[in-house]
Amino acid sequence: MTIDEEFDLIVIGSGPGGQKAAIQGASAGLKVALIDRERKVGGTCVHHGTIPSKTLREAALTITTLRRNADVFDFNLKDNMEVSTLMRRLDSVLGSYTDFIAEYIRSHGISYFHGRAAIVDANTISLSAIKGAQSYLKAKNIVIATGSRPRTPPDIPVDHENILDSDSILSMIYLPRSLTVVGGGVIAAEYASIFSLLGVKVTMFDRTPRPLMFMEPECTERFLNHFTTHGGEYIGDTSYESVECDNVSQVKTKLANGMEITSDKMLVAQGRIANTEKLGLKNLGIELGRNGTIPVDENYQTPVPGVYAVGDVIGPPSLASVSMEQGRRAICHALGTDPGSKFELVPIGIYSVPELSSVGLSEQEAREQYGDDIIIGRASFDEVARGQIAGIQDGLLKMISDPEGKKILGVHIVAEGATDLIHVGEMAIINNNDVRVFLENVMNFPTLGEAYRIAALNIVTKLSERASRKPISRIQNLIEQAELN
Repeated sequence: MTIDEEFDLIVIGSGPGGQKAAIQGASAGLKVALIDRERKVGGTCVHHGTIPSKTLREAALTITTLRRNADVFDFNLKDNMEVSTLMRRLDSVLGSYTDFIAEYIRSHGISYFHGRAAIVDANTISLSAIKGAQSYLKAKNIVIATGSRPRTPPDIPVDHENILDSDSILSMIYLPRSLTVVGGGVIAAEYASIFSLLGVKVTMFDRTPRPLMFMEPECTERFLNHFTTHGGEYIGDTSYESVECDNVSQVKTKLANGMEITSDKMLVAQGRIANTEKLGLKNLGIELGRNGTIPVDENYQTPVPGVYAVGDVIGPPSLASVSMEQGRRAICHALGTDPGSKFELVPIGIYSVPELSSVGLSEQEAREQYGDDIIIGRASFDEVARGQIAGIQDGLLKMISDPEGKKILGVHIVAEGATDLIHVGEMAIINNNDVRVFLENVMNFPTLGEAYRIAALNIVTKLSERASRKPISRIQNLIEQAELN
């Protein structure tokens, strides 16, 4: 085996985690190679997930706005609407974004290789180019950031035409009249709500009683209400017995509860599997976990020194934002530099319609840690002037504080704009702010951020009510009696 080129760092995968690791290494003066099987950088996040789905989401929101203003706009979707028409801006968005990333990588002197990588040993990578050429690269450190792909149950015949997964769902030519969604997680909720807004009859089912079980129940209830109000249907506490396609135009699903669903298309959103099986990790003696995930320590180092893994390949939370931070911290550890304080607070953002976002403790977690005297403040978006103006009236901001109102424990939001609004709560939690910070400082008016002020006022009002009802202590009672005598 002849080594063709040597580097200080080799990163496999050019998604968010891989990009950040490569750039962090190059910024520190390392000679870096970045490998991806795709011709253009960005990974699944850019080419199949985040950007395409959010582009379709924006189209759905625009159509909703037009429908809401039917007295001004005479608007109807055409029959046999092509999905590509709704995503007209996708190619330009993808092109601009990937061009920016590619230029950014070049500007840092990172060498980009288009091909498939396999690990020979802890310091050697074999690179198979698309045309079959084989080369070997050597490095002191390796970062695996190969992402994940949709998990396909063996008893569902996914053909990517009638029965699709989250990578192929947007390859449909025409908008279907009906869609069955298998699953109740993030991807299922996002696509189900988007297609429902586009006028598709959507039926979503899962084993859980409600979708997005890991989110605050009050928020998911509002999401579910919005989904059903716009024609969607959620069937909980059940699974499928059989799924079959008649090879013409219909997908037939028989549920365990006896119901049968017939639809034009089906989306299977049953989780994801790490892209690890072809990396040659057995050569390093690394035992993979559930769904092919790679075990790592708190520094994102695998059991093999010098070999790191970040992003979807190490499992939840599988968020692009977290993957980037993991990539940065992995390189800091490899370089022996301080990455800063450990991040424990991670905001969750779900780009369904409406959006859901969460940071900090849930109500249940707060009660377990601080007792039942925690205080909860709520702001309904029909109380917010900007919510009224923008037609965002079915949203909710829920703020959880300790029993004294001195510490914000968690913030949970369901509303359009939730994924942006959540960062205000995140900073308040990080800075250990009293809830009164939202009452003692000026906020623009009218803005959706006013919901924080309303929720904080709700908490302070409850504190005052609690204080007025507080029973007189035994000592206070004795003192008062002595004064009377």
